Amino acid sequence: MDKTALFEECLKHNISTDTRNINKGDVFIALKGDNFDGNSYCDQALEQGAAMCISDSSTNLNKENIHVVPDGLTFLQELANHKRKKLKIPVIGITGSNGKTTNKELIHAVLSKKYRTSATKGNLNNHIGVPLTLLDISNDTEISIVEMGANQPNDIIELAEIAEPTYGLITNIGAAHLEGFGNLQGVLTTKKQLFDFIERNVENTIVFNADDPIVADIVPNVRKFSFGKNEELKIESVRATPFLEFQYSYKDYYSPILQTNLIGDYNINNFMAAVSFGILFNVSMEKINQALTEYTPSNNRSQLTKTDRNQLIVDCYNANPTSMQAAVKNMIGIDHPNKICVLGDMLELGSESQKEHKRIIELISENNLDTYFVGNEFMKVSNNSKCYHNTEELLEQVNLNAFKNKLILLKGSRGIQLEKLISHL
Repeated sequence: MDKTALFEECLKHNISTDTRNINKGDVFIALKGDNFDGNSYCDQALEQGAAMCISDSSTNLNKENIHVVPDGLTFLQELANHKRKKLKIPVIGITGSNGKTTNKELIHAVLSKKYRTSATKGNLNNHIGVPLTLLDISNDTEISIVEMGANQPNDIIELAEIAEPTYGLITNIGAAHLEGFGNLQGVLTTKKQLFDFIERNVENTIVFNADDPIVADIVPNVRKFSFGKNEELKIESVRATPFLEFQYSYKDYYSPILQTNLIGDYNINNFMAAVSFGILFNVSMEKINQALTEYTPSNNRSQLTKTDRNQLIVDCYNANPTSMQAAVKNMIGIDHPNKICVLGDMLELGSESQKEHKRIIELISENNLDTYFVGNEFMKVSNNSKCYHNTEELLEQVNLNAFKNKLILLKGSRGIQLEKLISHL
């Protein structure tokens, strides 16, 4: 069977790369990782009911219902692109240092008010997740939203060439994954690759924040839609109490003040991007506003959690210098008599790590915020007695049960696992 015929046969079935989730009739594509080799699970997949397997191991040659290809990951990516080319629908590509998932979910909420819309599930935004996202698009989908993550150079152009987005949004460009990129210029060059791909076709469209000088400076000469203080779509008011509430205007239209379920004024640009896509796709203003006020965050992203004793702002899914500063500044601006921050390390910052952690400590000190620091990176640069190697050490040494009537920010990289503190607060 030649490659194209094999692609067509595969697309008749659901695709899986994990035997733990195999259903009868699926196609299992074996992938290799640092600690596993999916090729050794092909026989098991067939026993579980898989229609066939794709393998890149010679040990599976001449086995019934197993097709051996040069490279399993390349096959997965090429299969996804083959399907993408068959889909005659708009695909929105989203990347950026912060806010990718929140933007994806807000845009999905808005567009779903009028269209059958699919979006990246969870955090499947890498070289495996993006192909799986495309392969999961149903035939009746009218618009697809694809989140694209990056932690090293050229990640975004590789993902863009698989997903072939027709619309592009870069949420922002900041100091994230510096261990892989080397410096901020490396982040900029890689994120810009989404716009570079969009530029290949002048019919494609870019959405951007005109008030962000870094992003606005790299927008190419294609169709574009912008929001900002001098644009037709602009913010009229913003307030965080701690939930974000805001009003926007577009041409002669003024929205009511929208009460959202997201914490922090730093989320305002995420909402404005969602409004932008709603306008581009002719969703009524009433439906746009309804979607934005109904949206509720999940996965420990800007969530307000009320316990028996305290209020928690839970934002511990990810952290980098830009998002950490925004979260802390948001806490500074909230009027509450008993505020506490619990800040975990910002991981993957490479040689910039100590400098960036010092900046956060200085920001805390300047504003006299009661703060507990968690992680080895903070330990290296902090003289604060409220600093702990890990979450377990904090739990052992601090009586969290004594915290009452507090507003507590939990912010840190996923690897610090600050969410373990929630049940104790």
